[in-house]
Amino acid sequence: MKTIRWGIIGVGDVTEVKSGPGFQKARNSSLVAVMRRNGALAKDYAERHAVRRWYVDADALINDPDVDAVYIATPPHVHREYTLLCAQAKKPVFVEKPMAMSFAECSDMIDACQTAGVPLWVAYYRRMLPRFLKIKDIIDSGEIGDVRSVVIKLYQQPPNMHGSEILWKYDPLINGGGKFVDMGVHTLDFLDYVLGPIKSVQGSAANQGGLYAAEDHVVASFVFDSGVMGVGDWCSTSAFATDETTIVGTRGEVRFSTFDAEPLLLATESGTKMLPIDNPPHVHQPLIQSIVDELNGIGMCPSTGISGARTTWFTDQVLRDYHQGRSLAY
Repeated sequence: MKTIRWGIIGVGDVTEVKSGPGFQKARNSSLVAVMRRNGALAKDYAERHAVRRWYVDADALINDPDVDAVYIATPPHVHREYTLLCAQAKKPVFVEKPMAMSFAECSDMIDACQTAGVPLWVAYYRRMLPRFLKIKDIIDSGEIGDVRSVVIKLYQQPPNMHGSEILWKYDPLINGGGKFVDMGVHTLDFLDYVLGPIKSVQGSAANQGGLYAAEDHVVASFVFDSGVMGVGDWCSTSAFATDETTIVGTRGEVRFSTFDAEPLLLATESGTKMLPIDNPPHVHQPLIQSIVDELNGIGMCPSTGISGARTTWFTDQVLRDYHQGRSLAY
């Protein structure tokens, strides 16, 4: 098997534990170069993670002949730009979520990679985590019967907008939206994986807390191609934190947290069970392994540009009126 040599553009917090070490620990994989515009931070990351090369220029990393594939771990507003540069250099691309600022940008990225003949994947890593694969198995096996509906509730307390808070995550010109775009997309993508594409969505967004420009409350109803119906409520200025998604079938239901490694709750005609399943130390690693395997011709990664774009399409539909009402680029 060939060792896939990776370069990372944007070695921020997500690459410290969640993703970065996974490129070194996956089979037939190696992290050989990193880039960050702040040279001191790029050098520090490289030294701490035993990476041979570091750059302050993305073009230099992308065109490094020892880099086989590129992971883009920057904020979303430059995902399209860097993906197109990778495609031009004929380098496979693995891009962080959300995939881009809009569905139109996602389409540009897909077209560029298809034209260049290089694969494009998106970092919706729950598609390969054991606890989420267990949910998929429960649904695919018919243990809860035919799925009828989905209910999503994600409530969070207001952020501290002072000190070291990462403000770009609340800037729609950098992140494309607020916490709905940053976090809500994980649940939506996983539902796409287990229940298929969503064909229609109606929703509303508002800023009730007035702490930042992005939306802080979203409600939506949606319908999957299969006929399954869903509703979601994402509020970022709640008194208490709640993270609960319930998939309801004709013979039972499964309830889970998207962000906390709590036991799954499986309720069927035979009773209720709690299923504890731990996450691996580096949650991106199983998805990274699937990409490396695909590049070596022995498997397929389940999180592609095509599937990632569908989730961005969903957020586009819900947030368009909110963003247009504030004359924000989208």
